[in-house]
Amino acid sequence: MGLPSEMREAWASKRPSFTGPASPNEPSVLDAKASTTQEAVMRGFKTAIIAGSIVAVPTLVGCRVIPWAKANLNYTAQALIISAAAISGFFITADKTILNNAREMQLESMVRILK
Repeated sequence: MGLPSEMREAWASKRPSFTGPASPNEPSVLDAKASTTQEAVMRGFKTAIIAGSIVAVPTLVGCRVIPWAKANLNYTAQALIISAAAISGFFITADKTILNNAREMQLESMVRILK
């Protein structure tokens, strides 16, 4: 029910590529994106560790001391509170890092264009 392999290959060879023409700056752009992403992940991971540690102490202490928390927050709820803080810290920091790096790269490209 499909195209025979010869027809499919002939049609695919005539079709333009979806990626478009290769840019001479493409390797440097890919390297910049990779380093930005790696930096964002590292900063986000550090923030997640710090946020998780900071939230874990009062959550665990509160669940042992405060009567309402002791009655209503089981181990799953405690883990969700701690992980929510860590995950939100990771994504907020990673997003801010990527946006900051994109802004810096945009400013650098504008300076190069204006010179």
